[in-house]
Amino acid sequence: MKDVRVIDVAPRDGLQNEPGIVALDDKLKLVRLLTTSGVDEVEVTSFVSPKWVPQLADARALCDALATHPCKPAGVIYSALVPNDKGMDQALEVNLQAGRQVLDKVSVFTAASETFSRKNTNASIEETIERFRPVVARAKANSLLVRGYVSCVIACPFEGAISPQSVASVSRRLADLGVDEISLGDTIGAGTPDTVVAMLDAVRAALPCEWTSDDLKLNLHLHDTFGRASECVVAALNAGIRSFDASVAGLGGCPYASAPGKPAPGNIDTTLLVRTIRDRGFSTGASVDTLAVAAAFARSIVSAARMSSG
Repeated sequence: MKDVRVIDVAPRDGLQNEPGIVALDDKLKLVRLLTTSGVDEVEVTSFVSPKWVPQLADARALCDALATHPCKPAGVIYSALVPNDKGMDQALEVNLQAGRQVLDKVSVFTAASETFSRKNTNASIEETIERFRPVVARAKANSLLVRGYVSCVIACPFEGAISPQSVASVSRRLADLGVDEISLGDTIGAGTPDTVVAMLDAVRAALPCEWTSDDLKLNLHLHDTFGRASECVVAALNAGIRSFDASVAGLGGCPYASAPGKPAPGNIDTTLLVRTIRDRGFSTGASVDTLAVAAAFARSIVSAARMSSG
């Protein structure tokens, strides 16, 4: 039995901030490698405007290609970000055209920082929550799970430290909206074990009892900017968290945490996450050996895309 759920976000969060554009066939191969690695979920893309995220302009084409792929292993989830009703239209069309559930889950995203929310979504926190209402309703009507992302749960690149109570307030709004899970994102990798636990305690205290009794409803999304992500995983495990995001080869990284010519380290590497989980006596279904193959491929396609863009 798997104790801890592992979600690999490399095809979306890992690639969206890359300066180069990875070819569709390479993205497809990366998703397939991750699908067979034993992770529980792969975040395959985001249905955002190509104007803002040209790296993911092929979202629909990627999902249509995945629809022709032999069925993924039982229990593995494919998810995609949908920022609004228009994005939801595309996600639903993928499944409708395929005649089956290619995408199992959609994700909406807000922040615990007003400034970050406005810069990242061009909307206030309140406006993002209202924007999600029809998206969540349509997802439920079409048997899709819904994740709610909260960015900047520890600190914001513009506002500095974020209070745990602010994170708790936004999390409660998402729970009341009807999302199935909440992913708490340390967007710039500022977390320490103490600040992560304080944030988790505040969020749990604010949520309904059905949330606190289900240890898979809360997910932690860590960035390894300062090399502390593994320590934060241990603290979160000790605090009862049993679901984590990661990115194979550590791809990703918030552009706001970077300096000119020096990109910030990205999400916690999936292999590091899996090793940390196992070192603490927990289990996952992910294979370190298979992840190594996926990581090598991910590095190669990102390197090629960077060279072509430069």
